[in-house]
Amino acid sequence: MNLGKSACRHFVPYSVGIAPGCPGGGKEHVNDVPLFGTNDAPEAVAELGPTGRPMPFLPEPTPPREGPKKALVIAMCNQKGGVGKTTTTINLGAALAETGRRVLLVDFDPQGSLSVGLGVNPHTLDKSIYNVLLGRNVAASEVILPTRTAGLDLLPANIDLSAAEVQLVSEVAREQTLRRVLRQVLGDYDVVLIDCAPSLGLLTVNALTAADRVIMPLELEFFALRGIALLTDTIDKVRERLNPDLEVLGILGTMYDSRTIHSREVLERVVEAFGEQIFHTVIRRTIKFPETTVAGEPITSYATNSPGATAYRQLAREVLLRCPGA
Repeated sequence: MNLGKSACRHFVPYSVGIAPGCPGGGKEHVNDVPLFGTNDAPEAVAELGPTGRPMPFLPEPTPPREGPKKALVIAMCNQKGGVGKTTTTINLGAALAETGRRVLLVDFDPQGSLSVGLGVNPHTLDKSIYNVLLGRNVAASEVILPTRTAGLDLLPANIDLSAAEVQLVSEVAREQTLRRVLRQVLGDYDVVLIDCAPSLGLLTVNALTAADRVIMPLELEFFALRGIALLTDTIDKVRERLNPDLEVLGILGTMYDSRTIHSREVLERVVEAFGEQIFHTVIRRTIKFPETTVAGEPITSYATNSPGATAYRQLAREVLLRCPGA
């Protein structure tokens, strides 16, 4: 499960306990922000979070920078289904939008779960991301839909996208197709989140080629843990051959149940294996997440004071701390 020097080299740590071989090892500040405690009480010791590490100080998000935009593109990737990719894409996007950022969610899964989770019926779409990928005269702006959440837009998908994987095989520079599509709208948004299909096929390679960063949601269950090594191998290959700027932003533990020994043991093993790549935020199991899917809105608006909403707002702060320019 060791990610090796390559993964360490491409991950920007920001907290205590940094591996000696990583850049910035031993730093207790990032951009002059203390990681725990306060300037008034430097001796304060942070409480341990669910990962067993001291919780860092997560400052209030600053407003997005003024002037011309160039969106940070983050792919939500894991070849295993049911690990929380779509839930995380929706709710992280909504939490980032609450900070005043303009966010685009890209549904890149033929199942269209992201679109459904935002109240869009994929079967009634006149145009989807499939038309933008393969249509010569369809612009992304023609397909993007607003959502109920201010500052949050959607590039929807439906089952038509399943045909794209076959049709792209004969295209020139087929791995670059999504990147060319997103290039049209990067100036309109601060962050773009791509919800990837549960596979390591051509669609996922397109998403990784278009992305600046990768978040890997990981269900805290033994069989889900086994697939991370394969995913990191794919990320390394994309970095070497297609997208040298691609970096792993972090691994997000999801569906955590602290009441079970199994969940606690898996989380402990993940932290041992991946160290500072694990987000301090852990998403716990709650019935609220399935309810939000039925309601077609993020948990930040459906149950705004719930632990789930709080967790995704905390995750948004971690993401912005790891990506200061976003």
